Amino acid sequence: MQAGIIGLGLIGGSLGLALKEIGMFKRIIGLDNNPLHLQQALSLGLVDEGAELEEIKLCDVIFLATPVEAILQLLPSLVGIAPHCTIIDLGSTKHLISKSVPLEIRKNFVCAHPMSGTENFGPKAAFKELLPHHILVLTDLEQSGELQVAMAKEIFVALKMNIIKMDSKSHDNHAAFISHLPHIISYALANTVLSQQNPNDILALAGGGFKSMVRIAKSSSRMWCDISKQNREELLKSLDFFQKEIHFAQTLIQEEKWDELEKWMAKANSLYEIF
Repeated sequence: MQAGIIGLGLIGGSLGLALKEIGMFKRIIGLDNNPLHLQQALSLGLVDEGAELEEIKLCDVIFLATPVEAILQLLPSLVGIAPHCTIIDLGSTKHLISKSVPLEIRKNFVCAHPMSGTENFGPKAAFKELLPHHILVLTDLEQSGELQVAMAKEIFVALKMNIIKMDSKSHDNHAAFISHLPHIISYALANTVLSQQNPNDILALAGGGFKSMVRIAKSSSRMWCDISKQNREELLKSLDFFQKEIHFAQTLIQEEKWDELEKWMAKANSLYEIF
């Protein structure tokens, strides 16, 4: 079989390396609208060859690893693929993408989200260990063809990913809390310090805790703006919950209710018992 990857950044590039390891595909070709990224991907061996969209459409499996807004723009141009072809999108939002797939190729389409990533982006950030042993969410499988679902599962099992199935609305709700909200918080914390009069003096004191909190603020602003746009409603809900907790903590501190503040913090400790 032949695989095509559209988008050769962290996710697409890491996928290319991982697919080479499992040996399921005879050839892996790639497409990226950034010529430099394509050149880097080829020199790093992330894919075997570069290709145009029409050649990608002839592949047995097509992976969409672009920012989520670009996935929406790509969908109409994928009409006309072979009936047996499997298209797998790897976007961080699922509901809007799922309902935007043209009817002609809906059976060909499998909505997936690998719950893995780093704060780095671009082809140079790719590494083959990014995906294995991480969670892979498959959504709205009842709208996908049996052949395509079986193909997607075979690939992700071969990649040693832990598959979870759910509907796309539930995915977007859950992802807002455990992925999208933390990024907004990290950006907000970084900008809070940067807005101070002497941010360099403040950052001179930064230790592991602060660096851990702002690590993901280094992530691609374009990608996360796209995600925020597509998952706007669920992200706003999660931000409302977060603001209530911040306001509660602020009230306890203002009113010097230290025992209650300690109980509030202890409650948060229990999160790791669930993990």
